[in-house]
Amino acid sequence: MTFRDRVGKEILVVDGAMGTLLQQKGLPSGWCPEEWNVSQPEAVKDIHRLYLEAGADIITTNTFGAISTKLEEYGYGHSVRDFNLAAVRLAKEAAQPFGAMVAGSVGPLGKFLQPLGTLSFDEAYQQFYEQCRCLVEAGVDLILFETFGDIGEMRAALVAAADAGDIPVVASFTFDETGRTFTGTDPETAAVVAEGLGAVAIGVNCSVGPKQLVSVVKKLGQSTNIPILVSPNAGMPEIVDGRTVFREMPETMAQYAASFVEYGASLLGGCCGTTPEHIQAIKGSVKHLQPVKRSRQFGLRVASRVKTVAIEPNGIPVAIGERLNPTGKKALQAEIREGKTEITRRDALAQVQSGAAILDVNVGVGGVDQIAAMERAVNAVQILVDAPLCIDSTDPKVIEHALKIYHGKAIINSVNGEEHSLETILPLAKKYGAALIALTLDDAGIPPTAVERLAVARKIVERAEAVGIPREDIMVDCLVLTVSAQPEGVPETLKAITMVKRELGTTTSLGVSNVSFGLPNRGLINAAFFAMALYAGLDAAILNPQEQRMMETLRASAVLCGRDMRAEQYIAWEQSKDGRVTPAKTEEVKAFTPLEMLYNAVLSGDKDNIISYIEKAITDGLAPMDILDKALIPGIEEVGKKYGEGKFFLPQLMMAGETMTKSFERLRPELAKGPAKKTGTVVLATVKGDIHDIGKNIVSVMLANHGFDVIDLGKNVDNQEIIKVAEERQAEIIGLSALMTTTMIHMPQIIDTIKERGLNCKVIVGGAAVTEQYAREIGAHGYAEDAVEAVRVAKELVGL
Repeated sequence: MTFRDRVGKEILVVDGAMGTLLQQKGLPSGWCPEEWNVSQPEAVKDIHRLYLEAGADIITTNTFGAISTKLEEYGYGHSVRDFNLAAVRLAKEAAQPFGAMVAGSVGPLGKFLQPLGTLSFDEAYQQFYEQCRCLVEAGVDLILFETFGDIGEMRAALVAAADAGDIPVVASFTFDETGRTFTGTDPETAAVVAEGLGAVAIGVNCSVGPKQLVSVVKKLGQSTNIPILVSPNAGMPEIVDGRTVFREMPETMAQYAASFVEYGASLLGGCCGTTPEHIQAIKGSVKHLQPVKRSRQFGLRVASRVKTVAIEPNGIPVAIGERLNPTGKKALQAEIREGKTEITRRDALAQVQSGAAILDVNVGVGGVDQIAAMERAVNAVQILVDAPLCIDSTDPKVIEHALKIYHGKAIINSVNGEEHSLETILPLAKKYGAALIALTLDDAGIPPTAVERLAVARKIVERAEAVGIPREDIMVDCLVLTVSAQPEGVPETLKAITMVKRELGTTTSLGVSNVSFGLPNRGLINAAFFAMALYAGLDAAILNPQEQRMMETLRASAVLCGRDMRAEQYIAWEQSKDGRVTPAKTEEVKAFTPLEMLYNAVLSGDKDNIISYIEKAITDGLAPMDILDKALIPGIEEVGKKYGEGKFFLPQLMMAGETMTKSFERLRPELAKGPAKKTGTVVLATVKGDIHDIGKNIVSVMLANHGFDVIDLGKNVDNQEIIKVAEERQAEIIGLSALMTTTMIHMPQIIDTIKERGLNCKVIVGGAAVTEQYAREIGAHGYAEDAVEAVRVAKELVGL
């Protein structure tokens, strides 16, 4: 039986940590684990055998880092194929006598995709495709993407795997104690995006022990019906006599495994520190259990990186903001031509603050590179707001590029019944896991009657389902005509909405304002028609959320139509008015002072416009130090505060940091003319043997933004080099990062050397593998779990 045949129908046990056992067999610190597939094959095969004897139904290949970017760090970038093929061969040879399955392990690249980093979707896709193609060729039973913290990277990996071959894929994320990934993705959003891209199972592994994952697994079980994988660490790592120790006992791991089955998990295993003894105990605790059957009904769900929005046939209607469309907006058209995003950012934020749940993004201006314009708009908006996006274009190439760079599950606006549209748009929606707005028109135009529009809708739905797009991912737009020209069209549109919902069971949408063209007081006509459409069953409307009458109509109609039971949402909305900004008229733009503009630019991560704002402030006579102290520093401090409160996530923190970096580059010559203002000198490094530096790089930017002189030595840095540079530069602080438990042992060595030499230098430690308890045990002067905390601790250590 294949993995597809078995998954979800029985409890399957996955193996434990490969790295932990490789260390026990003598893998040197800092050595490439995947190289042992060719130089020490029996050691790798023996580890597989130990887990199989312990009862594992699935073993994972020693290929977690067998991808070109990771292998290049060890000088093996040319060995992707050799290492992957060898790993699968070893695993299959070990598994065959036990009748077990082999999962091809694929880990993250260790780099951020745009807009968070410099790596493009296509570059990430090519790397994942290369490794997945090797694994498929070698004959794995499934591919396991594990320990992913960035939903954007997981999207590229899943698309690549689908293109590499017809192979089942499990998408496993790493969540921290807050219940989110390090880029802010919650379990529901992870499930929605991964399932939309074809993952046969969703999972969680690494970072924390089983206790910390209970709430995550519960949420996953409530968010999807596909099987769930749970592979926690064997507790949190500790260093004992120079060795990494995980103290969670096999019996405890087994107890948690059985409880995870109750929440919906059917794939149970372990990550760092998990041994064959742990797997044997887990097998014993779950072997007589059966998977919990889940059959929850979900409507159309779309997602940003950090938030899922559900559009349900009987739920609260949703407003899709229409203001990011240049039609009839000369200022926005000019901005798109100039390659700027100031108006786009402003209107995106204003629409969300006014109640838009989703934002429609359109850059249809003649004579511009619409692919580049769409990229600028999508990247600007997806960093700024948490609302999912609706990609609006008539050009399939523009749509595809937007779907690549968007770090969530988008809606495509739109597909219709024309054969060309069906042939070009449906494959894009399937490949990139997008939902669809389906327009009820075809090659003959817009049908005049509701019955005919229903027929077009049915055709689109059937064609979509034929290529694997589920019905719940389709929202039918029954199209409203201008009532002044075609008054008979409005009743047919309302009738079509009711018929589509009754006959097809899909959700429905409309561009409401189309109805009032050519009439005075259009807002009144729009609101009246909107109320009628909501009564007919409309689920979503593309409208201007800054028109207060329209949003009031939406809220009130939901109560009157029985879609807001007991008026709970309406009451909450009314009660929130005191704390809500009253929507301004669309044409009104608040005039900000230069300092306010700079502060807001940092807060929103507006690196595209920050230099022009600084130039204006200098031209207006503001002193460079005032710009820094009264706008930029307060802005980055507010970002840090919001990050600490869980209102901002890593993407906002990074974009604000990049904005500050550009600000300093412009201000540095101006500031040099005045007295120097130095906070302190910090030497940063990822310790020897560790090739991961994402977290350390963010810390570097944040410390520099707060006035520290940062000497960033990079990754895999020798202990003596760190000490040497710190001594030469008379650094007040050394910052050390480690992601892998195998490299943490260098931290106490560096601290001991500092003490032996009597250096007046404080040490801050951090990284995914490091805990506050460990920092205390090794004598570090501070511990930072993130970049914001690193700044706070560093300031405290230098007396600020």
